[in-house]
Amino acid sequence: MPNDQTYKNHVRWYPLFHFVVMPLLLLNLAARIFWMYREPQYRHAWEIVLALTLLLLALAARLMVLTVQNRVIRLEERLRYQQLLAADVAAKACELPTSRIIALRFASDAELPDLVAKTLNGEFDSNKAIKTSIKQWRGDYLRA
Repeated sequence: MPNDQTYKNHVRWYPLFHFVVMPLLLLNLAARIFWMYREPQYRHAWEIVLALTLLLLALAARLMVLTVQNRVIRLEERLRYQQLLAADVAAKACELPTSRIIALRFASDAELPDLVAKTLNGEFDSNKAIKTSIKQWRGDYLRA
C-alpha cells in the first residue's frame, strides 16, 4: 500500500517521462546545438529541428494525458457532488472551474460540503489555499 498522501507529498512524478524521456530529449537537443555551433551545416540545422520536434511531441503527449486525466477527475467529482451535496449546491459546484474541482477532490467526504461552500463564496484565493485547508486528505494513488 502506498504511503499516506498529504498536501506535502501529493505531487506526482512519472519517472519514465520526467527522469528518462525528457532529460534524454533535452540532452539530444543540446548535442544537436553543440554540433551546429562546432560545424555549421544545413544537416545540423535540420537535426536541431528534428530534436525540437521530438521534444514538442513528448510535451504534447504529456499534455494530452493530463487533459484527459483532468476530464475524468471532473466527471468523478461531479458524480461525487451529486451524492454528497444538496442538489442546488451540487449544480453550482459543477460549474466551478476545473482547477477548483481538481483542488477539492482531495477533501474527505465529511469536509467536502463545507469546502465547496467556502469555494463558492469566494473564500479561497487559490487552489493551494483550498488544498492547505483540507484536514482529512483523500489520496489519489492512480494518477499518471
